[in-house]
Amino acid sequence: MKIKIDIELRNICDEIIKKSLPIEQWREIESSDQFQTLNYCGGFDATEDEFCFSFFDKSEKEYWFQLSLNEIERIKEGSISELNIQLAD
Repeated sequence: MKIKIDIELRNICDEIIKKSLPIEQWREIESSDQFQTLNYCGGFDATEDEFCFSFFDKSEKEYWFQLSLNEIERIKEGSISELNIQLAD
C-alpha cells in the first residue's frame, strides 16, 4: 500500500534534518518513539540503521515503514511524494 507524504511526516523529516546528526550519533540515541504526532510514531533503529515508523490510518489500523537519512532528505526536497507501507504484523 502507498501513502502520500503529508504535512505531519514532512514536519518530522524537517525535525530530523534540523538536528543535523551523523548516523553514528543517531545510533547512540536510538528510540522507537522519539517522534510522535497524531498519525505517526517512530524513531531511529540502530539494528535497521534507519528511522522506523508506525502510521495509523483513520480506522486506526497500524502500518509500518522505514526511512533512511537519504530518503528523509529527498522527502524534504520534494523528490519523494509517497511511500510504500505495510500492514503491521
